[in-house]
Order: sequence, then structure tokens, then C-alpha cells
Amino acid sequence: MSRGPSVGDPAPAFSLPGVAGQERRDFSLEEYRGQKVVLAFYPGDFTPG
Repeated sequence: MSRGPSVGDPAPAFSLPGVAGQERRDFSLEEYRGQKVVLAFYPGDFTPG
């Protein structure tokens, strides 16, 4: 079984879909390298009902 990252480990490179203003785009961690980043998930966003 693989272990997840430990506190202080660098995050792996990844990108996620998102929205900037009114446009959908992909955000990559590399764009924010060297800055503090908070990643939040809102499972109800963009779902019908």
C-alpha cells in the first residue's frame, strides 16, 4: 500500500478544471509554484438540482 505525502513534502504536479470569472479553464499547480495555495472542493457547484 502506498503512503500519502507527509507534512512538508512538495506537492506533486497536477492540474484541475475550474472557473476564472465567467470562463472555464484548467489551473495547474505549476502556475502557483513558490506561493501559498489553498485547495478547496465544492461538490455542489455546477450540479443540477
